[in-house]
Order: sequence, then C-alpha cells, then structure tokens
Amino acid sequence: MLAQRAELALALAARRDEELALLFLDLDRFKEVNDSLGHAEGDALLVQVAARLKSLLRGSDTVCRLGGDEFVLLLPDAGRAGATRVADKVLAAFREPFVVAGHSLRVTVSIGAAIYPHDGATFDDLLKNADTALYRAKQDGRNTQVAYAREMNVTAVERLVLESELRKAIEAGELVAYFQPKVYLADGRLAGAEALVRWRHPARGLIPPGQFIPVAEASGLIVALGDWMLEAVCRQLAAWRAAGFPPLTVAVNLAARHFRDLECTGRIQDLLKAHGLPPQAVELELTESTLLDAGARTTETLLALQQLGIELAIDDFGTGYSSLGYLKRLPIAALKIDQSFVRDLVTDPDDRILAATIVTLGHSLGLTVVAEGVETEEQRHILLEQGCDLAQGYLFGPPVPAERFVAWFDGKAVRPLPPVASPPVA
Repeated sequence: MLAQRAELALALAARRDEELALLFLDLDRFKEVNDSLGHAEGDALLVQVAARLKSLLRGSDTVCRLGGDEFVLLLPDAGRAGATRVADKVLAAFREPFVVAGHSLRVTVSIGAAIYPHDGATFDDLLKNADTALYRAKQDGRNTQVAYAREMNVTAVERLVLESELRKAIEAGELVAYFQPKVYLADGRLAGAEALVRWRHPARGLIPPGQFIPVAEASGLIVALGDWMLEAVCRQLAAWRAAGFPPLTVAVNLAARHFRDLECTGRIQDLLKAHGLPPQAVELELTESTLLDAGARTTETLLALQQLGIELAIDDFGTGYSSLGYLKRLPIAALKIDQSFVRDLVTDPDDRILAATIVTLGHSLGLTVVAEGVETEEQRHILLEQGCDLAQGYLFGPPVPAERFVAWFDGKAVRPLPPVASPPVA
C-alpha cells in the first residue's frame, strides 16, 4: 500500500511540478526495550508509536510501519523545509515518555529524509536514499534527523571498502593492542590496564577505532575483533610474565554478541590455559546495553565466567536507561563512570551529583568504581573526595604500545600527584 500511495503521489507531484518528502524513521535501541520487557510489551510500544506519529501528520500524509521498528512517512507537497518541520515535530513529540506495562519509557528516534525530485525520481530511489540518511543519523549519535546528500553514497561505498579491508586486517596482523594504565586515584600507582585496539593500515597509517569499530559492529566483525583482542592480550601478558614483570590485570571490552555465545567461556578458558595465565589476569568489560540484552543465554555465560574466576566490569555506566536490578542478579565486580560525566565535573553540578551517586551505589554493592577520561587535577580531586577508587585518562597516561607500557612496571611512568588538601571547586 505504501508503494501504491507513493507512486500516485509521485505522479501527482510530477504533473503539478511539486516536491514530495519521504522520511525513514527507526526507533533507537528498540531491541533493548523489546528484550528487557518482552515482545508483547515491545508490540504495545510500537502501537503507541504509530498512534503518536499519526497524530502529528495531515490527513493527506501516510504513516507506514515497514517492519520491526522502522516507519516511513510519505508527505505530499512537502519540500526540504516541510520535511525538517515534520522531523522536528516528531523528535519533540518523542521527548514525552511512553507508558508500557507500568513502565515509563523514554524512547528516541532517528530520522533520514529524501526529497523528490532532488534525491530521487522513483519510490525505490527515495526509500534507499532516505535509508542512507537514516544510517548517518545513527552514526551522528541517534535522536536526530539527517537530510540525504549525494556524498553519502560515496561514504557508503567507503564503508563497504573499509569493512572488506578490516576483514583482511584481522587475518594479516595489521591490528595492534595498545594499553592504557588504570591507576589508584590517591597516588597514581599502577592498578591495572585496559587494552584498546588500533589498526595500522599499510596505506592509510594508524586508523582510529572510532572509524572502524562502528563498521565492525554493523558488519558482524566485532566478534572476530574481540577474539583477536583476547588472544593478543593473553599473548602479551604471558610475554611480560616471562620477562619477569609483575602480574597485571588487563581489561578487554567485548560486544554483546560475545556473551550470547555459549562457547565464549570455553574459548577464554582455553586461551588462559594455552598462555599459562590465571583467570585474574583478564577482566572483561561490557556495556549497560549488553546487560539489557541479558537473556538466559547471556546470563548463563556471565555466571560461567564468574565461576571461572574472571571479573566483569560495566563500561560507560550511567548512560543506559535500564532497571538497576541487574546489579543484584549478575556477577559484576566494577562500575566505570562514563567519561561524559567526568568531562564537566568541575563546571556542571549535575555531573558531580551523578558521579557521586555512582560511587555511592557501587560501594554500597561492594563494587570497585573506576572513572574514565580523567584529564585534569581538578577532576581527580573531585573524584577522590567522592571516594572513587581507580581512574584512567590522559592525566595519568594515554594508551601506548606494549613496548612503551613496560615503563609503568618499574614506576618510571608514574607521575607524582599532589595530595588533595582542599575541597573540590564548586
């Protein structure tokens, strides 16, 4: 029916020399809501979303659900300005929560727009280009609108090329593990490290993870990338131990798909055994969204990893919108305060309150609390006053290759830190 209405609307637009807008909408992180509350509640949310969209549009417009959480709005006699106004109305309307099964849910939406005749002469072309713009909206952080531009097709081709090259890079040894120190806030002594992947491309040089991690996630290569990181970290830890350096715990961030794999625990156990490492040598970091996705299979994997002796930490804590019940039922050992809260600690009272709340919550549950992205003495002072345990960030040291990280073992890389003698800046 959408295709039929679009063909008719396009024919009328051509005859009248008018524009026509097509908006492609996708609910942000709908799968997390679906999996955490159940499919019936997810369906109920979709019904409410459809009703809210219909209430925003004219009688001559069309609202269509393509499938899953994807919706299309067909807006006859609407150009770029009209499409922008409608998209703004949708984004504003979604700021109001949806009530599903007694839960108040704040659901955001990403929107891509294509305009006839500028962005396509046929329904298929408009739909494809609106979808391309939607992908860009997701890349831009979600909860936003993006209008299609021709250069986006070039970007899409570049993304496919990068995906193909990344697949080869994993096999060709182009990836490198960097290590960022994790220190005690009080004195800057080494407490552990986080392993971060870098890609040394033979032609482009060092490619930052922000460019290829999203490609790995979208293409499914994220599991192969995580497996590579685990192998690289275990190999490096074994080499450091063989060289006589003291034992070190290194954190590795794994994607949600890893924890849904029932063989994940066995593979990690085999890796540790092959390199002669105890389970305490590796810590696994997972995001809050992974815990939202913690069905029976994920929970079973997490419990098996705990029984193996591997500690689990929640990365980017505080950025999700889930119930905190998982902190009680899942084997979590540490919380990491997201760097978005740390960045404005000195100037934003709300961020200070959020950081203090996370520290208090973590300690009340017997968890270690780690602050990410600490870059200034003022941030360190505030976190220390709040009782935060550990930290990482450029104040202490950037991620570096293994051969440079060894300076931390003998204390040469430790920078003396002044004591906290005064209250933090208000």
